[in-house]
Amino acid sequence: MGRNFASLRNKDTMVSKKSHHRDPLIIRTPQGLYCPKARAHIDPWHPVDCALITHAHADHARAGSKHYHCALGGEGLLEKRLGPQIIDAHPYGKPFVLGDVQISFHPAGHVLGSAQIRIDDGDSVWVITGDYKRDPDPTCQGFEPIRCDVLITEATFALPIYRWPSMDQVMEHMFRWWDHHIRNQRTPVLLCYSLGKAQRIMAEIQQRSDRSVRVHGAVANLNLEYENQGVELCPWQSASESDRGVSTDLVIAPPQTARSSFLKRFHPTELAMASGWMQVRGVRRRSAIHHGFVVSDHADWQSLIQTIQQSKARQIYATHGETRVLTRYLNDHMGVAADRLETAFGIEQGADQ
Repeated sequence: MGRNFASLRNKDTMVSKKSHHRDPLIIRTPQGLYCPKARAHIDPWHPVDCALITHAHADHARAGSKHYHCALGGEGLLEKRLGPQIIDAHPYGKPFVLGDVQISFHPAGHVLGSAQIRIDDGDSVWVITGDYKRDPDPTCQGFEPIRCDVLITEATFALPIYRWPSMDQVMEHMFRWWDHHIRNQRTPVLLCYSLGKAQRIMAEIQQRSDRSVRVHGAVANLNLEYENQGVELCPWQSASESDRGVSTDLVIAPPQTARSSFLKRFHPTELAMASGWMQVRGVRRRSAIHHGFVVSDHADWQSLIQTIQQSKARQIYATHGETRVLTRYLNDHMGVAADRLETAFGIEQGADQ
C-alpha cells in the first residue's frame, strides 16, 4: 500500500523517492507543488515568482505571483479572474524551456484553456493533469492522453458510483423540465458554476435549439471571453433589475444565488442544479434543490482508470478528492504504485464540479 503524503510536512517534501536515486522533478512546499529544475510552482496556493497554471478556476489560479504561464486560450480568463498580470500563453503541445527542463501544455478538456502540464528533464517525464474530463465539450479542446513516468491526477469523483450520462440524455431531460415549468407558470432556474459549466450548458442548448437564456452578471462576464475565443453559445442576455415575474427563458446563475434577492425577481421559481454531485440523491436533498442534472467537468471513475492505464506511468499520485479509494484500488486491484498527495485544490462541494 502506498504512503499517505498528508502526513509529510517538511518544507521541501519529496513527492517521490522512486526515481532510481535521481532527485524528483516535483516536490511539495508550503507554497504548493514545485519543480526545482524549472524554478516554478504548479497552481500555487500562495504567491510565488513563477506559476504554471492548469486553468482559471479559483482553487488553481490565485493572484499575487510575479509571472504566470498558461495554455494559449486561457490567458483571457486568467486576466478576468486575477486582473492585469504578466502572462505567457503557450500553444498546446509546443514545448518551451524553463530552467533545466522542457515544459508543454496539453488539452485537459476541463474548461476553456485548461491544460495538463508535462515536465521533462531528459531522464523522466512527469504529468500534472490539473482538473480534467474526457467527455465531449463544445467549449474546449478535448482531453489528450499523455504517456509519462509519474502521473499526478485529480480524483474529485474517484468512486465507482460516478459514471456520467451522455449530454444527449441530459439535454433531453433538461428541455422537458424547462417546458414543464413554463407551462406551470414558474421560472426555470439552473444553478451551475459560472466558469465552464454555464458556458457548456449554453453551447449544448445552442447545438440543439434556438432557445435563449438569461444569465447572472458573473456568468455574463465570462460568456464574453468564451465568445471572444470563438465559442458558440445560445442567445443570451444579462438579467437586469427591471426583470420581474415569470421568465420563459432559462435563468442561469451561480449556486450561491439560490437564496439571494437576484432570484426573487423571477418568483415563482423552480431550482435545478447541474453538477456531478447530483448523481447522489442525498446531496440534492441536503442542498434543498428541486431537481438535479448530472453534468460534471471532472473525470468520472471510468475516465480516471482509463487515463491512468493510458499514461503507462510507473507511479501515480492522486489529489483533489476521493484519493483514498482510488489509490487503494490501483495498488490492490491493478498492481499500480499509487500514493495520496495532499494539496489545497478543491472548492466547496457542488460549486464547480
